[in-house]
Amino acid sequence: MGTISARVPEDLEAELEAYLDEERLDRSTAVRKPLSEGLESWYREQALERFANGELSLTRAADLADLSIWEFADLVEDTDAAWVSGDHLEADLDEL
Repeated sequence: MGTISARVPEDLEAELEAYLDEERLDRSTAVRKPLSEGLESWYREQALERFANGELSLTRAADLADLSIWEFADLVEDTDAAWVSGDHLEADLDEL
């Protein structure tokens, strides 16, 4: 496992300390968990944005978001993004 070192403002460090006390985590786990969740969220946002822009098919966007096609379709529906177009439909059918 790699090591990452970062300088953080004192107020953020205080929030991290409160978080690890509340969750009863060691410092490494307390940093890894939100970092992992943040990256997961970032990938989903990227997948949604690239899908909405027509850069990715539904299948490819679901892969990027690390979700099933149905989970990603639900996510798209929750964001009220229009997602059915002829190009997307053809690309998704070709991938099936």
